[in-house]
Amino acid sequence: MIDRLCYHDGGQNAAVAYFYIDFAIQKEQSSATILGALLKQVVGKLENVPGEIVQAYENQREVIGEQGPQLSNIVKMLQITSSEKCTFIFIDALDECAEGHRIELLDSLNKILLGSLGIRIFMTGRPHILPEIRGRLAGRIASISIRLKRDDIIGYLHNKLDEDTIPEAMNCSLEADIMKKIPESSSEMYVEAAALLKLPQIIH
Repeated sequence: MIDRLCYHDGGQNAAVAYFYIDFAIQKEQSSATILGALLKQVVGKLENVPGEIVQAYENQREVIGEQGPQLSNIVKMLQITSSEKCTFIFIDALDECAEGHRIELLDSLNKILLGSLGIRIFMTGRPHILPEIRGRLAGRIASISIRLKRDDIIGYLHNKLDEDTIPEAMNCSLEADIMKKIPESSSEMYVEAAALLKLPQIIH
């Protein structure tokens, strides 16, 4: 979807930003760092940076220690940038976000959606967080259930094993273990589209 928006469906007319939430470093990935990273990508796609954003960063530079912008300011800046250009935000593996950060992130995304008609947000995550998303973004989401096919997983694993740069580290027993356990442990995933009902015309 990201590639399609960027390269095939008029990506020049829209700003596209994405963030992958990594369980291994979830303590470092707060709502402010996630939205701040997205904001940086969006601003980089603008021909002219709005004066309010320039001023906000100038003010921040004067703060001792040059700390990053506060979450409330990042939310406002994302509202401003999405009014300048149609904006698509993708957040992958939302379920890997620490619970406290996830609630704050969803509340912030809700404020961004309420304050801007030019933004569309897409999220992926396991089914158990769906009620949480619906509760925080009530009336503004559509959900799509995607079930992984066992044959697709096995094919993907075979390809990755064929690309292994240290083939001597693999033996028949380990390979059999991988091919058995990973497909069995794969679970259903949901794709959450948090958006207003009227989608931009560059989506076909």
